[in-house]
Amino acid sequence: MTLADYKSVIHRCFRCGYCKFTGDCSYVGFNCPVYERFRLETCSPGGMLWLIRAWQEKEIEWADSLASIVYACTACNNCVAHCKFKFSDDILSMILAARGEMVENGLVLPRVAHFFKNVEATGNPFRELRRNRGKWAEGTGIQEYKSQEYLYYVGCVGSYDDRGKEVARALGTVLLKAGVSFGILGSLEECDGNEVNILGEKRIFNMLMEKNVSIFKGLGVKRIITLSPHSYNAFKKYYPDDFEVYHYTQILQAVIKEGRLSFSKTLETKVTYHDPCFLGRHNAEYDAPREVLRAIPGIELAEMERNRENAFCCGGGSGNFYTDSFGGRENSPARIRIREAYNTGAGILAVACPVCMTMLTDAVKSEGLEEKLRIRDISEIVKEAL
Repeated sequence: MTLADYKSVIHRCFRCGYCKFTGDCSYVGFNCPVYERFRLETCSPGGMLWLIRAWQEKEIEWADSLASIVYACTACNNCVAHCKFKFSDDILSMILAARGEMVENGLVLPRVAHFFKNVEATGNPFRELRRNRGKWAEGTGIQEYKSQEYLYYVGCVGSYDDRGKEVARALGTVLLKAGVSFGILGSLEECDGNEVNILGEKRIFNMLMEKNVSIFKGLGVKRIITLSPHSYNAFKKYYPDDFEVYHYTQILQAVIKEGRLSFSKTLETKVTYHDPCFLGRHNAEYDAPREVLRAIPGIELAEMERNRENAFCCGGGSGNFYTDSFGGRENSPARIRIREAYNTGAGILAVACPVCMTMLTDAVKSEGLEEKLRIRDISEIVKEAL
């Protein structure tokens, strides 16, 4: 839908403020990462809608400052989850529609335009060579997809980011040990397009989607395991309903219940878990990651004060892991989340998303807590206990 389609809805927000907090109204900080970072009403979801409406009605002119506010939104879905009104489902859609109009009119910020350019040219935002996309799997015994039961879709961060590649290998190793039949695309894999779509570039997103669907169907893919919740979200919500799509924690949950993984180590550690926005609030999967962690001998799971549908975003969604709208300041979302995790007394902060891994790894360094709090993907914790 276009911004014009929301003309009769967008004015209904009167900035009551529920979108800035948690759903239980506990007022544990502000739960909108943009508002928490900048503390300006224009940076709250309601404030953004008022600005977008004013721009739509030509009451204000477009400016870089307006685009900076609209593009800072991480699409964490907190506002949608906690708005008390009937138009709640439209809040994020209206912000994304405004981005789409900015793209159509050539009004995007340079850093966002650079993101689009890289993805279109190389199939990833890092401008890495396509032929290197599957190099993370060298020496692991992981095979390319032919006719296996599952396609293991790794995504851009898992394919090219150094820490992401470690996670991709860990998960691949665990899946092999569990006897899961799977293969990867290697250099054939394209960007899933989740962030491109959320940033408003429909043309490039449709191009990526068509390429991926063509590859999947050409290889006979029926079932997909994703490393990233961002890929999971794109495939589940925006791609044709031709494939069964699973986040990897759902697969691990199943194989553990089936007794296909045998844990030989007792880890004896306290772990806290960070809910990724695109797995949690966007797709309502809160239990699988926790059940996997609880199945590992010796782990004590300690919840952060904000968890599940009230979890605080790491700040990396909507391309911010690349475009960096927040910077690394003390009140950046990732650093706030690290302090919240540290306060649980846990020695490990478990994640289930390579984007969260990137954001929180940088933040733990900025907080000077590297020796006290380790950032580990759930697949790495599982691998360690096998």
